[in-house]
Amino acid sequence: QVRLVESGGGSVQTGGSLRLSCAASGSIRNIVTMGWYRQAPGKQRELVATITRGGSTNYVDSAKGRFTISRDNRENTVFLQMNSLKPEDTAVYYCNIYNTYGMEYWGKGTLVTVSS
Repeated sequence: QVRLVESGGGSVQTGGSLRLSCAASGSIRNIVTMGWYRQAPGKQRELVATITRGGSTNYVDSAKGRFTISRDNRENTVFLQMNSLKPEDTAVYYCNIYNTYGMEYWGKGTLVTVSS
């Protein structure tokens, strides 16, 4: 069984920063991609950023230049450094991993609230 535990969410003012962490444990095999998604109230879940095992990254346009995703392959941990936060970044942020067997796993989410 795979378990993903997110941490680092919270409440900040516009322009503030947060660093999210997600630790994966359990029967993890051959993780290919680790990433972060978010879901704002009344909206669909959207991709924020992903990173491959080799370090290739992908960001949603609204996160480019403000967010940085990184990972520690030995510890099966992925991070999301979020700077210059805006109210529209308010959402529940979910950790996601995808492996070579086509298996996908999700964390339970961590809430980020940005006030103006």
